[in-house]
Amino acid sequence: MVLKRRALTKLLVLVLPMAGTISLPLAVPLLMRSAGIGAGVALVLAVSCLWFAAMLRFAEMPGHD
Repeated sequence: MVLKRRALTKLLVLVLPMAGTISLPLAVPLLMRSAGIGAGVALVLAVSCLWFAAMLRFAEMPGHD
């Protein structure tokens, strides 16, 4: 199954908010338990910045096709 660019963008718009909302709260405590608080804070900063950039990249703005 090959998705066209527009269909892939719509899929990412659908999946990105839910993926970030679910994965970050699960990953941080697991990492903090095994690697410490500093690693957990670093993960939050890194993933939050990447997630925010991805959300901006794939945002659907009215009139911008």
